[in-house]
Amino acid sequence: MRENARVTDVFKAGGTAGRDDYQELVDEISGLLGLPATLENRDFELIAFGAYDSEGDLDESALDPVRTRSILTRRSTVTVREWFEGFGITRASGPVRIPPTPEAGVYRGRICLPVRHRGVVLGYVWLLDGEPGPTDAQLSAAMEVTSRIGALLVDEAQAGADLTRELRAALTAEPGWQQDMAVGELRTGLGSRADGLHTVVCVTPWPSADPSDAPSARAVPGTTALCTVPWGAAGQSLALLVRLRSADVSQPARTAAARLLERAGADAAAGVAGARSGLADLGTAWQEASASARAALAEPRLGPIAEWSRIGPYRLLTTLSLGAVQDPSVRRLLTDAHRELAHTAEVFLDCAGQAGRTAAELGIHRQTLYYRLSRVEQLTGLDLDDGEDRLLLHMALKAHRL
Repeated sequence: MRENARVTDVFKAGGTAGRDDYQELVDEISGLLGLPATLENRDFELIAFGAYDSEGDLDESALDPVRTRSILTRRSTVTVREWFEGFGITRASGPVRIPPTPEAGVYRGRICLPVRHRGVVLGYVWLLDGEPGPTDAQLSAAMEVTSRIGALLVDEAQAGADLTRELRAALTAEPGWQQDMAVGELRTGLGSRADGLHTVVCVTPWPSADPSDAPSARAVPGTTALCTVPWGAAGQSLALLVRLRSADVSQPARTAAARLLERAGADAAAGVAGARSGLADLGTAWQEASASARAALAEPRLGPIAEWSRIGPYRLLTTLSLGAVQDPSVRRLLTDAHRELAHTAEVFLDCAGQAGRTAAELGIHRQTLYYRLSRVEQLTGLDLDDGEDRLLLHMALKAHRL
């Protein structure tokens, strides 16, 4: 029942990763048929789902394991995909009824409405079947809506593929007229979408520099365009331009980042820039996203997805050059031989210089703490009773992580 309640909450919230256009079309199908509907792409990744307002449709039989997993994880397993494809949905041009199979986790039958465009299957709309079920006329009306979904998927796929080069150029061009031209080309490609509310996401390190290894924009719900961008002396990051519904709700960006982190690996992190309207500040947004990703890599408590508005002092530290943060006074402290002392000093400063809190955090006696802090002062020549010396040491310790 706990999982059932969780999914009910998701239904009432209306989802977080679906695009407005898809959501409206899925809701239209739900309204036509009086049934909750879900839209998945041809890889069985969830794009949107309709919250049909009927408590009776949110009982245990409606939320069978397959449906529950699809909504909560936004995808289906390979086994589930192969099982459903066995009913011929990849070749069908009209509704396909699939019987309930409890042993497969499908407690209620399904109706699959293939989403096609010019004969090519692009996705599926799923409905829960039952008695008496929708009429042929209702299903025909719903199939007309799926054709509009198919056209939208094609438009988005073409736009996402075409804008990879434009987005990369806009993010990597030299400031000035070159960047202005690159942003102008991206704005032209986006059309009316260019003036919408969006944010930029950085996922780093990305495991491949080959553009063909990067997912398409349509495979990451909410993403308008994405590309790989050089990261440091060697390596790559993945940059995403993500559409938002509200400047106060970053969940679409976080959802897209989480999906890509699964592919990037355990050592990767993601950063999310502040929300913006239009593309005038695209370069600044990329700097914010990159800085947030660096902060998440440096400070695990901030990650694996860090937002620019929540990384605190790292907003300033990430703007400093490498040489600017390697102050001579802390060089000896930051060697491997004194790693424990450096950690003690950082925790002490994080705890606002409160000895009791620091000792408890480190699990040591106060006298041990005082001894370590005296060693820190000896190594650095800094006075931990002096506010400016504390600030210098704290900045150097935090910056060292970057």
